[in-house]
Amino acid sequence: MITSRDNPRVKHVKKLNRKAKSRRQEKLFVAEGERIISETPFSLLRELYVCDTYQKQEAVNRAHSRMQEKLGAVMEMAKEKGILEVVTEDVFAEMSDTEHPQGVLAVIEQPSYQLKDLMTDAPLLMILEDIQDPGNLGTIFRTAEGAGVSGIIMSRGTVDLFSPKVVRSTMGSIYRMPFLVAEDLPEMIRSIKGEGVRLYAAHLEGKQYHDGFAYTGPSGFMIGNEGNGLSRELTDYADDLLRIPMGGQLESLNAAMAAGILMYEANRQRRKDLGHANLV
Repeated sequence: MITSRDNPRVKHVKKLNRKAKSRRQEKLFVAEGERIISETPFSLLRELYVCDTYQKQEAVNRAHSRMQEKLGAVMEMAKEKGILEVVTEDVFAEMSDTEHPQGVLAVIEQPSYQLKDLMTDAPLLMILEDIQDPGNLGTIFRTAEGAGVSGIIMSRGTVDLFSPKVVRSTMGSIYRMPFLVAEDLPEMIRSIKGEGVRLYAAHLEGKQYHDGFAYTGPSGFMIGNEGNGLSRELTDYADDLLRIPMGGQLESLNAAMAAGILMYEANRQRRKDLGHANLV
């Protein structure tokens, strides 16, 4: 059991929580909480830390839900691999990034993808430029998984996907949604367009509403920074500019909300194209 806050492993977890540079260099991140740990693929799990008070209660809780069963399986696997470490309550509080720790956290290998992993027969891509709000990015990942998006491409200026707040807000979608962080986003966009993907930019200059386009073929939506919108450079790569209908005096929506509307319009069209009967 780890009882000292000065333990090197405790310091390592704190560094990964606080420093994006360390996460990038080591290709690791920290996930915290029962739900996201329960969904962690065994192959990515590197270290698992459990508060001593949580461990005593875990066996009782395990049978209460499917999530607890999955979490129990993760803990058993970690124990078998020798990567499960029990820590005292005060040490866990030092390692935790949350105000009310749940008693379980893990060091996890970052998933890695190539562009080909995002390019299905008729890809539906989200291209994000400099999204800054952790909640927005996490919500986009969750919504993208639900809407059947094939992949998300982010500029390097986008908030770090593996920061604790983003990881929590993805609710596990971080493990299942293919993604890339582009060092040169315009170059990657050129590659995507070369594969026949038609790009649509959510933009104040859009003349046509978002539901006036067809997204059943290879398609990509470009979403810009919350404050500045999409840069002119990226806007110029768009095949079409679109806008979402607005009432009242609003000019635009929250980035995650706008992205969700676009993704689910594409989802609606694709389900209809496949002949699904449960359309509204």
